Amino acid sequence: MPEDDEIVDSLDEATEVIPFTYSITSYGADYPVDSIVKRVSSDDIIVPTFEHYEQLSNDLDAFQREYVWPRAKADRFIESLLLGLPVPGIFLVKEPSGRFLVLDGHQRLFTLRAFCDGIIQGKEYRLQGVQKRFEDKTYRELDVEDRRRIDDSIIHATVVRQDQPSEDWSSIYVIFERLNTGGISLQPQEIRMALYHGEFALLLRKLNEDKNWRRLLGVPSKRLKDIELTLRFFALLYHHSNYRSPMKDFLNRYMAANRNLEKQSAEELEKVFTRTTATIFDAMGPQAFKPTRGTNAALVDSLMVGIGTAVLSNKALDNTLVASGREALLQDPEFQAAIKTGTSQEPKVSLRIERSIGAFSK
Repeated sequence: MPEDDEIVDSLDEATEVIPFTYSITSYGADYPVDSIVKRVSSDDIIVPTFEHYEQLSNDLDAFQREYVWPRAKADRFIESLLLGLPVPGIFLVKEPSGRFLVLDGHQRLFTLRAFCDGIIQGKEYRLQGVQKRFEDKTYRELDVEDRRRIDDSIIHATVVRQDQPSEDWSSIYVIFERLNTGGISLQPQEIRMALYHGEFALLLRKLNEDKNWRRLLGVPSKRLKDIELTLRFFALLYHHSNYRSPMKDFLNRYMAANRNLEKQSAEELEKVFTRTTATIFDAMGPQAFKPTRGTNAALVDSLMVGIGTAVLSNKALDNTLVASGREALLQDPEFQAAIKTGTSQEPKVSLRIERSIGAFSK
């Protein structure tokens, strides 16, 4: 089965620029370590985990899967606090619920929580390679004065809030993207799943396990490219006539608008998705999305939206005619061009979606 890097798209969404001017409010806040650890443990401060974000910070196993700091770096960070040295701050965004989402500072907050809880990656957290009086000690074994010093150490937070535009968090997305948490180059969908966590994100995760979807795409993508294709399907299925480039912002806006399934219900989305994937697999087979070797993302959203539109209209879909519809599209030079280059350009998105809808509406 193909690896996730075989999902081919001429659009490098990570390099797209969102053309907006933002109105952002930011302010500073200082938190003692014992307070910030308590807030993380109670989900007042949410540290998104891109692979298992739905479990949030109270699942240490999920938390640890996103942890990339080597132990030596973590121990030096704790030692700096014990010595009263300044440490880098964190970035938070205040959600409408009053909770805070961590934009930058995941590694520092995980290290603090792990040390105070006494466990790091399944092992007892004992300091190593630090000053002699701290060496091989857990948080609870520190001298009272040292433990008090780390509890009272201050972590400075920059809190940001987007004032305009008010309908989504496009500026927060850009900040998240540019901060590049943990030194890991995050993919657009990884950021979305963290930033727009909610019922829709949970549904996208669930649908990604659909048996026909997996037969069509192969192994799950470690960078959530397959989940992004599902998001593209829904966004274009319901709003292709209103599509405006860049694709990155189009997807951000749809996921923000339907974050808690305000636009379409889970039942509706699951029904159209599973019927669409079943129809495509039954009629076209496992190579449906692969005009050549790899999965072509623009072909995926074209076929999915074309079949999905027919499903929403309750049209009877004959497997032989569906298969011939795909072949006719792939013989169309203009359709071919629209799935190969400039795939996020408005004319090409419109052409390939409309041609696909037409191919499966007969």
